[in-house]
Amino acid sequence: MTPGDGAGTTARVLRLLDLLQSRPVWSGTELAVRLGVTTRSVRRDVERLRDLGYPVNAAHGAGGGYQLGAGRRLPPLLLDDTEAVAVAVCLRLAAGGTVEGLGEAAVRTLAKLDQVLPGRLRAQVEAIHEATVTLDSNATPVDAATLLLLARACRENERVTFTYAGPRGSRERRVEPYRLVATGRRWYLLAYDLDRDDWRTFRLDRIADASARGWRFTPRPDAPDAAQHVHRSITSGGYDHVARVRIHAPKELVDKEIPVSVGTVTADGADACTFEAGGNHLGAMAMHLGALPWEIDVLDPPELRDVMREQGERMLRAASTGDAQP
Repeated sequence: MTPGDGAGTTARVLRLLDLLQSRPVWSGTELAVRLGVTTRSVRRDVERLRDLGYPVNAAHGAGGGYQLGAGRRLPPLLLDDTEAVAVAVCLRLAAGGTVEGLGEAAVRTLAKLDQVLPGRLRAQVEAIHEATVTLDSNATPVDAATLLLLARACRENERVTFTYAGPRGSRERRVEPYRLVATGRRWYLLAYDLDRDDWRTFRLDRIADASARGWRFTPRPDAPDAAQHVHRSITSGGYDHVARVRIHAPKELVDKEIPVSVGTVTADGADACTFEAGGNHLGAMAMHLGALPWEIDVLDPPELRDVMREQGERMLRAASTGDAQP
């Protein structure tokens, strides 16, 4: 690259901006290696970003480096004030599940925008968000501030403490947040629970008083696949009973009727599939399975067959009694 290569310099500066947004702090040497230039060139490119309005902070000494900070005004190459507020409000709505398939992407984008959003604009976004309601009856509302805090903590490998309302009451939890997972109806956090020394799944609507106090951690090499772990936890883990039935319908047809957050559907030939889901009450499980529009065979547990038989007999008696009325 020659010094007069303006297009190359612009591309490099944009790459530098992308790196600064990807994690909290970079040393000059790390940036030089990533960009394939000298540390002197990095310093010049940082000055170019500052000239464009990007608030790049620099700290010397151990643990220092370059950091993209929040500034008094938005960088002109990103958004003006009105556009920033509009985008942030739309992202919050999308993060709440009102736009199908955009929840997780919206949170990641909102976390980046929040990093440089001035306080006066945050207040406008909060005011609009608090004054807005949606008619999405299926989605469970999640506190936007909690969602954003956890998104940043996952991205920056920062420990978090919060109060969690679980089956045995509310308790404080200390965790290393790993990933946020959206199911369409709810948000979940996959994190390593420091007190229980194991991976746990937390519902965000049950989290309160979340705080991150700057304690960094090194990501664990044995981290499970977030989507698979959360799916297993919410469909069968932690329940008193796990039902497994064979449904006489193709998997692609059943997938359209059963949300992924309810259970696991596995193909069993071309015209059938198996469905597995957890629950605490066999009666409720039998009722929901009986409402499926296909023939089913109960594979496990045997007690579920007895409950379904009892429910079927009661329904037959109710129907017979109705026919006998004059």
